[in-house]
Amino acid sequence: MAEGEAEGRAVTVTPIETVAATDTILETRGLTKDFGGLRATNDVSFTLARGAKEAIIGPNGAGKSTFFALVSGRHRPDAGSVTFDGQDVTGLPPHEIARRGMSRAFQVSSIFNRLTVLENVRSAVQVRRGRAFDFFSDARRVALDRTEEILALCRLADRRHVPAGELSQGDKKKLELALALAGEPRLLLLDEPTAGMSLEETRETMALVDDLNESHGLTILFTEHDMSVVFNHARRITLLHRGRMILSGSPAEVRANDEVQSIYLGGQA
Repeated sequence: MAEGEAEGRAVTVTPIETVAATDTILETRGLTKDFGGLRATNDVSFTLARGAKEAIIGPNGAGKSTFFALVSGRHRPDAGSVTFDGQDVTGLPPHEIARRGMSRAFQVSSIFNRLTVLENVRSAVQVRRGRAFDFFSDARRVALDRTEEILALCRLADRRHVPAGELSQGDKKKLELALALAGEPRLLLLDEPTAGMSLEETRETMALVDDLNESHGLTILFTEHDMSVVFNHARRITLLHRGRMILSGSPAEVRANDEVQSIYLGGQA
């Protein structure tokens, strides 16, 4: 079904379940943002449990990237609030929210193509630690150790001396993840982590995302258009339609919803 036809249909609004406050790492209340005459997000209230791995889906223009931009501080909301790990971060600049433990990757590349993989990650680690890169300092050794840890974690150790501009699409995505991890986050926001990838690159990237969540305890919230990725990797899915959060549930619940089938999944079973 065409997007225009989908948007013309009535959508049954299902209340989104809330998460107990003690288990919540991210919460928005009434989050609203207008761009001129367009309401990109409309009264969005959303909770994300600590340790979760969730996906937000919806057609192009649904407001997914705007929601991420509001949560991460790239845009200031016209109304509503954002609470991260128990602290009100509404309207704070991106670097301040990142310093508190939230990292965002993929929507806007932060890779320096002329630097090697190691140099990219090392620079990001130094920015996070906020210290001059003194050749003889203990801080330098600690930063290098952390850089090597991140390279190993992201399966990039054997690519450390390769200029970033020469990496494959899949390895560039791994490098983006590595740069996000340099901020020592507790929450990772991933904008379409598999966009432009081959099937094998998609498998490798999502295996890494799963590992970060399951073995290292990072909370993951991602947007994705590839429904096979969403259903195979998200433990919970929220649907955004015309700026509103309209449904949240397990992959099985979302897949079985007739309205979702018709509007978002094109009748896929």
